[in-house]
Amino acid sequence: MTVRPVHEQILEAVAEERRRIASRRGFLKTSAKLAGGGAVALAVAGAPIGGSLRSTLAQEFESDLDILNYALTLEILEATFYEEGLDKFSDDDFEEALGDDSVKDEDKDEETTPITNARGGSARAIRERIVEIGEHEQEHVEVLTQTITDLGFAPVEGGEFDFGDAFDDVEAFLETAQALENTGVSAYLGAAPAITDPAVLAAAASIATVEARHAGYLNLLNGDSPFPDSFDGALTRDEVLAIAGDFIVEAPAADELAADAEVATEPAADTEAATEPAADTDTNVVTEATPVSG
Repeated sequence: MTVRPVHEQILEAVAEERRRIASRRGFLKTSAKLAGGGAVALAVAGAPIGGSLRSTLAQEFESDLDILNYALTLEILEATFYEEGLDKFSDDDFEEALGDDSVKDEDKDEETTPITNARGGSARAIRERIVEIGEHEQEHVEVLTQTITDLGFAPVEGGEFDFGDAFDDVEAFLETAQALENTGVSAYLGAAPAITDPAVLAAAASIATVEARHAGYLNLLNGDSPFPDSFDGALTRDEVLAIAGDFIVEAPAADELAADAEVATEPAADTEAATEPAADTDTNVVTEATPVSG
């Protein structure tokens, strides 16, 4: 019996059981502290998870490829969030939202001296930092996509997202960004023990540490400690989707094989799952996700 790819199961489960949280912004403020509190915020939020959805996401990771596509799904979500949010909120929007707690040097020309926000930097400078974060997330998408393609398999792509009242105003946008970044840190930490290939682990860790830098900055920007605890909490798949899944209308999906992949080992031609190797291969590319030179 062919096992369906996990991302397809997630797509089906989310489509069937997608729920709305009564007060998403309040939930996000709680989940933003995940870097220090692990899964505790989920209990506080009280977000129910349906039986089939929980059983789907509680499965063990089947391979390093599975983990890579899991990470890519989260990175696509984050990259899309920043792209849409920054398209909506301009420099002027940031200044209007963050200008109330600003200070000016009255002895300088107001036209050339930027407003210095008490959060640390001018409102325009803060937006520039958010632009940088969005660029990082897009680079993560590109690197993970290329890595999976180089292995001879298809990365997840596409997807449809609804960020709801996260785009009500700049404050909500920054609070949601904080929640997503902290969730990303805990998601990588939760998946790391299942990675078998040292090269894949190193790549994932290099992304996780940058996500942690993003989270620390956004924590500080939103008035929270940039390093709330001595240890970060790890999250399982179902816990991650309890936070991020509310934004997912249709999860990113993958074809059977990246059409332009030039690798020595490819999945069997008749398989329905992107995680199954060719029948005559002697390597364990899928299970171990060992990089194969083109």
